[in-house]
Amino acid sequence: MLKEIIISIQAYFKAHQFIKEHKLWKWILIPGIIYTILFIVSMYYFSKTANGFTEWLTLKVGLKNWLDKMQSSFVGFFFTLGGIILWVIQMLLYFSLFKYLFLIIGSPIFAYLSEKTEAIIAGKDFPFSFTQLLTDIVRGIRIALRNSVWQTVYMFSILIVAFIPIIGLATPLITILIECYYYGFSMLDYSMERNKKTAAESIFFISHHRGLAIGNGIVFYLMHLLPIIGWLLAPAYSVIAATISLHAAKKDSQVVTQP
Repeated sequence: MLKEIIISIQAYFKAHQFIKEHKLWKWILIPGIIYTILFIVSMYYFSKTANGFTEWLTLKVGLKNWLDKMQSSFVGFFFTLGGIILWVIQMLLYFSLFKYLFLIIGSPIFAYLSEKTEAIIAGKDFPFSFTQLLTDIVRGIRIALRNSVWQTVYMFSILIVAFIPIIGLATPLITILIECYYYGFSMLDYSMERNKKTAAESIFFISHHRGLAIGNGIVFYLMHLLPIIGWLLAPAYSVIAATISLHAAKKDSQVVTQP
């Protein structure tokens, strides 16, 4: 899996060179600008909601009154830390829902970018077909909805574990890895669809090559640490990098493509 994660990370650097060489900037910036605006607005409101929920929960279950009576800085520290972890997980959950909404909205551009990338890499043209593009879009939306449901189930389970002292400290890392996997999954599936793989075959392949999905998602999230520029580039770079990484993985004779 580590090898596949490295392949996915390297694919982002190759994607940058690929975009410059083939002058794809307009297809990068258009979705990037839309994504950045939606990201800033949604994160602002999500943050306020997360703060409100944490405060409501501590009052509702009586934690605040109990902590005031305890007057223990040690216990208070752990519950403060737990509150921060809970807030982080909420923000990741909100971001996950926002991300899938954007995946649905951006499906036409992502499907086109993935197809164009593979056409250039393979040195052949995929004749434009509105029917095929529509099929890719519908498939992308279905996969995004399917992944959002499963990820939400896992996230709520992790949300419960976050309340357990000590063990709860690991939940943000687990949450991020799950986020990375399911995001990368959606990016890789555009290529799987174009190669006539059914949804079941795509799920089977990616579950056996988790590193490709996780690596793609890791860089996508890391790019968000670079304000504005990272937000502008992250969505389109991720789909191009996913296509490049999948092409590289196919060169491995041991790649498993179907159950």
